[in-house]
Amino acid sequence: MSTTAMRDYLDGPHKAARDAVRAALAEHADLKDLAVELPRDEYRDRVLDLLLESAAAGLPARGYPKEYGGAADLGGFIAAFETLAFGDLSLMVKAGVQFGLFAGAILHLGTERHHERYLADAISGRLLGCFAMTETGHGSNVQALGTTATYDEATGEFVVHTPAAVARKDYIGNAARHGRMAAVFAQLVVGGQRHGVHCLLVPIRDADGAALPGVTLSDCGPKLGLNGVDNGRIVFDQVRVPRAALLDRYAQVDADGNYTSPIENPDRRFFTMLGTLVQGRVSVGGAAINASKVALTIAVRYGAHRRQFGAPGSSEETVLLDYRMHQRRLLPLLARTYALHFAQAELVEEFARVFGAERTDDRGEHDRRALEAQAAGIKALGTWHATETIQLCREACGGAGYLAENRLATLKADTDVFTTFEGDNTVLLQLVAKGLLTDYRRSFGELDPLGTARFVAAQAVEIAVEKAALRPLIERLRDVVPNRSDAGDPDAGLRDDAYHSGLLRYREEHMLSGVARRLKGGVDAGDDAFDVFNRCQDHVIAAGRAHVDRVVLEAFQAAVQDAPDEIRPVLQDLYDLHALVTIEAERAWYLEHGRLSPGRSKAITALVNDLCAAVRPAAVALVDAFGVPGAAVDVPIVVPSQHE
Repeated sequence: MSTTAMRDYLDGPHKAARDAVRAALAEHADLKDLAVELPRDEYRDRVLDLLLESAAAGLPARGYPKEYGGAADLGGFIAAFETLAFGDLSLMVKAGVQFGLFAGAILHLGTERHHERYLADAISGRLLGCFAMTETGHGSNVQALGTTATYDEATGEFVVHTPAAVARKDYIGNAARHGRMAAVFAQLVVGGQRHGVHCLLVPIRDADGAALPGVTLSDCGPKLGLNGVDNGRIVFDQVRVPRAALLDRYAQVDADGNYTSPIENPDRRFFTMLGTLVQGRVSVGGAAINASKVALTIAVRYGAHRRQFGAPGSSEETVLLDYRMHQRRLLPLLARTYALHFAQAELVEEFARVFGAERTDDRGEHDRRALEAQAAGIKALGTWHATETIQLCREACGGAGYLAENRLATLKADTDVFTTFEGDNTVLLQLVAKGLLTDYRRSFGELDPLGTARFVAAQAVEIAVEKAALRPLIERLRDVVPNRSDAGDPDAGLRDDAYHSGLLRYREEHMLSGVARRLKGGVDAGDDAFDVFNRCQDHVIAAGRAHVDRVVLEAFQAAVQDAPDEIRPVLQDLYDLHALVTIEAERAWYLEHGRLSPGRSKAITALVNDLCAAVRPAAVALVDAFGVPGAAVDVPIVVPSQHE
């Protein structure tokens, strides 16, 4: 296999953006050691220096409009951000706060006057900012935030205030040490009437770094990881900002205190505003997948040269990666990493298409809602995958993997929070399932459990997961492979793409139809809608997971079909390994629902073992193809690769 050809294929259309970040990481060989070698404040300041250095090189500007110093390359911007995850993850997260969230809020929620005044400074790093959304008492439930921004007609100002301890802004990146301004999400109050959560730009520090009057800043202190990010807390005490501080793309307040918005429905307006910030969720999922690549590069290279035990009577010990169990631990994770890479690549291209079009009609709204659900699902699976992969890679490297010098400990600590920031994964899968169960236009903005239960109760008969719709699918499954223990060869068709996607589609649609019937039945019986939804919540989340599993599988299928001839055979083996491991993991469900016979289930396990053996000779080349810079994986237990 040509490692160069595989790397080029993985890098895709944004190879130049990825290579620019790789080159920058290679120049800083000490980057991976910062977290364990520097005191916390020095570490934070060093991360800031590197952030400003990257800004001076123009890397963060790639995704912003050309008139503000950017390159209007949304896909390249996210690809570059993902690649930062090969290096120090504190730098990546701080870059995400500054260039993705803070500058992104100005771009997407502000209007031309905000762009002219702030955007160039934000993307150059001259104006360091925070994204002040999360509160101590409200994380994922943004709609219930407690911070208020009340308009004072007499002075033409908004008064930003923290009314209670639970409304304190918490875990805010850049707040403890470096941020000078915050994009603050608060309940907008105009003329005594609440209009829901809106975003305002609020200065928090002066040029000398001192907190401004009415602003109390504190440090969140040491964390499990990411200690190069200065997470802090912000409390506002009647802080006044001018009317122009409101980021007013979707809602305006005139000097007389008249509130207007082009989007009349408050729920729809809220979710439209939050939807413009989906870039953060897309980026975190991609970064987690890339962190998995780093761990696998270390563990696979280690396993390919480390020897342990051996055949009785032999003086030579066996290479770890030649043991079947070691292959079983690492190679399915390698296959899933490839699968998630291609699913993420599809998501990035869809993000660039949707946000590049800037459509405001119903089609544009529908596309954005679909994109949000896709981003939520890939982020959830990608970050859970990172947590599992890094842990198993650590175990596969034994005691050496526990040493900080070999980087897996830092990777484990720094990525742990990925499963809960930019949206808790279980909440995100609930969002995915909700999108599948309801019509986007009809349910616009109704993400709360009560609204979802009521809507599904009204629409369950019409949704596209009725039993009748499943019959042709079941027949197609029967046509692809036999499913009876006496059907002859139990291996028949196990490497058939249609069989894989057919099984995953059957599971997804069966789960969706089942949860829809449960919701409808409970509400029809007169039960409280919230209680009905709560009883079904595990079923809802499982349906969301089943959907994303299928999306990832089919993205990998498409990538294999489009691959150059020289790398397609090894990609096909990787794809088959991923598909069958995915089915194997849920074989109890398939057995319960009559989609697998015991014999066929055993045949899948045997074939997974065979595929691990088939992938083994290419394993080092496959991790080399990730293109992790040597400086990022130059740890004592890794032997440098000699692949092209």
